[in-house]
Amino acid sequence: MHIDISCSIMCNSEMLPDRCAIIHNKRRCSNPPEFVVSVTSDNDEYMVGVTCATHRDDVSKKVTYLQLHNKIPKGVIKFVKLHPVGTDCIRADPDDRIQLDPFK
Repeated sequence: MHIDISCSIMCNSEMLPDRCAIIHNKRRCSNPPEFVVSVTSDNDEYMVGVTCATHRDDVSKKVTYLQLHNKIPKGVIKFVKLHPVGTDCIRADPDDRIQLDPFK
């Protein structure tokens, strides 16, 4: 089982990935993220990925493994439940939209 912890929060035009970070048998988990996974170290907190409830334990084990091998900061692993928020207060004119190129 592969866990894609390297996903960056700014890697695309979305704020968070739309699916869980688990990749199993070369197939990505199709579940939506339910938790933001972060590591609190000293006075800092680092987001390391997102996961669904089904794969929470697998992600915890992978983060612990990465900490033991000094790939990510050592500290407390936190799982923060995502809460969907809907709003109709933001209105935009399609002519005002711009496309950001993450490769520049």
